[in-house]
Amino acid sequence: MSQSLDRALSLLGGLARDARTLDELAEEVGVHKSTVLRLLRTLEAHHFVHREGPRHYRLGSALFDLANQALEQRDVRRSAEPALAELNERTGHTVHLASYEDGEVVYIDKFEGRHSVRMYSRVGKRAALHCTAVGKVLVAALPEQRRADVAAGIEYSRMTANTIAGPEEYLAELAVVAERGYAVDNSEHEDFIHCIAAPIRGQGGTTLAAVSLSVPRVLLDYEGLMALVPELLAAAESASLLSGWSKGQ
Repeated sequence: MSQSLDRALSLLGGLARDARTLDELAEEVGVHKSTVLRLLRTLEAHHFVHREGPRHYRLGSALFDLANQALEQRDVRRSAEPALAELNERTGHTVHLASYEDGEVVYIDKFEGRHSVRMYSRVGKRAALHCTAVGKVLVAALPEQRRADVAAGIEYSRMTANTIAGPEEYLAELAVVAERGYAVDNSEHEDFIHCIAAPIRGQGGTTLAAVSLSVPRVLLDYEGLMALVPELLAAAESASLLSGWSKGQ
């Protein structure tokens, strides 16, 4: 572990117990005040530390946001599992659960399909934002300005002939996703797989994760994939109810 990182983590550990002054933190970490001040300014810029008055420092909002995200992900994985397992059993196709973390989409659960053609995915793997159905669902759930910021920052790597090529096309697609309540990956990430995804919501209607059905094209054409949308939406609704959402939110 780098020395600066070690010291920064020690500072956060100290602040977790109570507010501290610069002198107190320097004494706890065992380095000069100028070094501690430099670390605190970096942590403050990223909202991990909050300065309270002229002398004291407390933990910042970013830590609470990260903790809440981590808890939500664990909770939604556990609460959504029965609905997703049933969807997998009923359709025989691969079901993914994905969450949005720090500008990336991460698979947090997977139920393998019964067919021999497999997706190159696993729990913990990052998913592209612009050419996966789960990515589209999760970005479409963001506030409009954040959505635009995300769209502007994507590299738009060309995965297949159907991959979205730029921010304008992506934002137009996200508007459609937000309006109809589900997303489609029409062989945009892998040319032999297509996919549909829908949001799983929690209390207050907040999107906690996305659930998807991934199907090899050799087993099901596009019309057949779209025929599975009602099954997907029913599973997403069931998972949302289990995760604290109520109809009408």
